[in-house]
Amino acid sequence: MAWSLSAERSVYLQLIDILKQKILSGEYQPGERLPSVRELAADAEVNPNTMQRALTELERIGFLYTQRTNGRFVSEDAARLSELRKDSLAARAREFLEDMKKSGLSAEESIELVQKVIAEMEKR
Repeated sequence: MAWSLSAERSVYLQLIDILKQKILSGEYQPGERLPSVRELAADAEVNPNTMQRALTELERIGFLYTQRTNGRFVSEDAARLSELRKDSLAARAREFLEDMKKSGLSAEESIELVQKVIAEMEKR
């Protein structure tokens, strides 16, 4: 996944979301050592302090852990990662449903729309 950052939202929050997605998608595997803060910051073209702040937050919520002198690693707690994956997907579902509501669709219409899209995807 590319480091696609926009000016519409805080860079710090975008970095957290991108790193979460890289972990949840398996790009970074459980137990895998992450590149250094400086390497990640250079790849994302952001200030190392901003990257450090994002990594610290990911550690606080359980995506990462630090081994002194060895660096940061992706959590190996499969149950915790599964819970975090579900939480992340639920947040995205809430955003989607809020968008549907703002667009004037009822809950039933939103469900019908989702079912239609699923049926189209299954035909492919």
